[in-house]
Amino acid sequence: MSQVMPDWSVLAATCPSRTSLARIANKWTAMAVSVLGNNGRMRFGDLRTQLDGISGKVLTETLRDLERDGLVTRHVHAEVPPRVEYELTELGFTLHVPLLALCRWAEEHIAEVLVNRESYDAR
Repeated sequence: MSQVMPDWSVLAATCPSRTSLARIANKWTAMAVSVLGNNGRMRFGDLRTQLDGISGKVLTETLRDLERDGLVTRHVHAEVPPRVEYELTELGFTLHVPLLALCRWAEEHIAEVLVNRESYDAR
């Protein structure tokens, strides 16, 4: 017997896809996925260096959330001191391209956005 999949809609208040959308919309998630997608497997410290302004606590929480959702894999190497690396999973890579497009959009259009903000605030 085949299983019927529910119709998911982020517009429905009870839809669990809303939590995924909220996680994806988080600025640190978008940037972490972008950095890992561009650089491949990375150590925590290198990732933190790339994500200018993120605290260690927030990066840890972001990586744990991404790992929980199956978007990032954590690799622990049995060394002293322990070496830990993170990389996108296959599912994580499906998110890399759209998030990269959003990051590029933000960079390409920030001048227009700033002009609009200034105009709005001057009213």
